[in-house]
Amino acid sequence: MAAEPGSSDREAVLDELRRLRSRMPQLTGALAAGVDGLVIAHDLPGVDPEGLAALTAAELGVAVRVSDATGKGELRELLVRGEDGYVATYAAGRSAVLTLLTEDRVNVGRLHLEGRRAAVRIGELVDAAEAAARVLRPARATTTRTRTTRTPRTSTTTDARTATDS
Repeated sequence: MAAEPGSSDREAVLDELRRLRSRMPQLTGALAAGVDGLVIAHDLPGVDPEGLAALTAAELGVAVRVSDATGKGELRELLVRGEDGYVATYAAGRSAVLTLLTEDRVNVGRLHLEGRRAAVRIGELVDAAEAAARVLRPARATTTRTRTTRTPRTSTTTDARTATDS
């Protein structure tokens, strides 16, 4: 990754995703995203990370509403089983989620164990990076903007010679 603000934080999250995939060979992809649907880091061969992050945010919104409506408390995880595997999404700190893609033959208990652990670690990394960014972010200067209105000018020979701005 390029050296930009937060790139070391993203690298740490990406390292966590890679370690998770190495511990669980049945994982076919891993994504850390913000709850706003923006990609933080991913290890998703053959899958569009931006599209999956946006879909994850959408599914998260619905799942949170279902959890609230049924009185089950704050959402912790979501599991979708498809014909060819699972999509598991875990809350990761205050503002991130971890989404894991698996083969159908995955041990779901182990998936939850590893996914929950990784989500805690990723949540800690993302929350710490956001806290550091808030501290380093300079206070916004309150500048007063003035609006300049232009009045139509009549074109005369004198105006054309003396006008310095148009």
